[in-house]
Formats: sequence, C-alpha cells, structure tokens
Amino acid sequence: MTTDTTAAPAAPRAGSEPRASARPGSGGAPFAARLSRGLAAVGLVPFAAYLLLFLVLPTILAVATGFFTRDGSFTLSNVSALWDPTVLLTFANSAGLSLLTAAVGALLGALVCYALLGMNPSGGVRTVIDAASGVLAQTGGVMLAFMFIATLGLRGVLTELLKSTLGIDLFARGPWIYELPGLILPYLYFQIPLMVITFMPALSALKPQWAEANLTLGGTRASFWLRIGIPVLAPAFLASFLLLFANAFSSYATAAALASQGSQIVPLQIRAALTSETVLGRENLAGALALGMIVVVGIVMWLYSLVQRRAARWQA
Repeated sequence: MTTDTTAAPAAPRAGSEPRASARPGSGGAPFAARLSRGLAAVGLVPFAAYLLLFLVLPTILAVATGFFTRDGSFTLSNVSALWDPTVLLTFANSAGLSLLTAAVGALLGALVCYALLGMNPSGGVRTVIDAASGVLAQTGGVMLAFMFIATLGLRGVLTELLKSTLGIDLFARGPWIYELPGLILPYLYFQIPLMVITFMPALSALKPQWAEANLTLGGTRASFWLRIGIPVLAPAFLASFLLLFANAFSSYATAAALASQGSQIVPLQIRAALTSETVLGRENLAGALALGMIVVVGIVMWLYSLVQRRAARWQA
C-alpha cells in the first residue's frame, strides 16, 4: 500500500490576500500612472504659458527697468524717487482709497451675505444675487466710468433730477466725481459683489449644530455671535478685506477713464511716467513705481494667504 507523502498547500491565513503573480514585463499599472501624470502636465502648458507671458515676464520687465536708465546703465535714481514727497502722497492716496473702499465694501458685503444666509441656496433670489455678484465684481473700466458719468456726472440723469426737483446741486463745491473722491462709489460698485463672492462660503460653513449647542447650554443669539460666530468668521472676514484692498490698490482702468486729469493714485502716476516727455533723468520711473506696487500687493496677498489658511479650517 502506497502512502501519498505530497504536502497539501497551506491554507491562507486569515486577513491575508493572495499575491498577484508577477509576470515578466508586466509594467502596465506604473506606465499608465506615468502617462496620466504626463498628460496632466501637458494640460498645464497653456496656463503656464499664459502666466509666463502676462504675469511673470511683465513683472520682471517692470522691476528690471526700475534699476536701469534708457541707455541700459545701472542706476538707483529711479528707486530713490519712491521717497519723493509727490510719489509718497500718491501711494498714500492709493492706500487711503483702498482702505476706505475695502472697509465699506467688506461691511456692506457681509451684511448682504447675512441676509442671504436665511434663503434657499437653490432659490430664485439667491441664484440671481449670486449670478449678479459674479458679473458686477468683474465690471470696471470705461463701461463703469461711463455709467457713473451718465448717472452722476455734471449733466447726469440723477444730477439733473435732484437739481430740478429738490434743488440739490451735487457739484456745488466742484466736480468731485472727476477727482479722487469720485472713485469711491465706482470702486464700491465692484468691491461689494466681490465681498459677497468671497465671504459667503465662510458664512455658509457655520454649522447649525453650533447654534443648537449654544441654545442647549443656555446661550442666546447674541452670545452665539460674540463667542462662536464672530471668532470663527474673523479670519475669513480679514482675508476678504485684504483681497478687497489689493483689488482696489491695483485697479487702473476705471480710474483712468473717470479721473482723466492728474495722477492722484499710483496706477495713474505710472501712466503719467510712461507718457510724459518732461521727465529728465528718470525715464524709467514707471518701473520703480511698479516695483513699489508689487511690493505692497505682494505683502498684502502674503498676509491674505496666511489668514485664509487659518480660515480654511472652519470651512472644511
């Protein structure tokens, strides 16, 4: 009688998975992954080219020209002009205008967001306001300047209506709409919608459970906002405020179309430096002014990224 001494295959242990047989030359999965990453990189080429041509290259040229004269020799004369009282006043005007419109736009935009919070996100009113905010936030330039000139200009519709019906002369003390104060209302026209777009997601991220827990512990609506709502929303509000400041500080087209005379803000000062034929020895002053703007906006956007990183914790 013959005894079969062949060992039976061991049963797989619990929790262990059978290994896939490795066949020679089977690199399909790694190759597919590399191909997918390569295609993704190729898809970024148009965007990278756009950034290079319209952001990186102009920035390098603007910064570089601030340190060279027209004949190509190195100089610090252009950069030293940043400390000129006239240039400092221009930067102060830009900063003041940006701070004012950012503060007012942030407050009014936050109130609009609070009013929208109680509406159905997919309802008609909410949808219309969201769509209008997206459009108005991108409205600017000659079109926006014409709208305000036709409405509030020296012969604007509202100007003539107030003068004929109520005897109110909006320009009794001069044509302020074509000066620095005249930029406040047009800037608020796109600052408030921008605040609605950027701040609404943070306000919508407030969890109803937080309000319920506050009520369960004997809190009131005021205590909820003072101890929970405002501290949670403060980073997002500050980040939106910084974004509005940078948006106003770098705006050019609306100011150029509305305040055609003078150079009250830095973008208009850069235009004057590029087009003026009376600047001697500082032909590349526009590059130095652009360098100053880049530094200011860069610092503001760096602060924005820091604050936004903190605010993102509560929006997850």
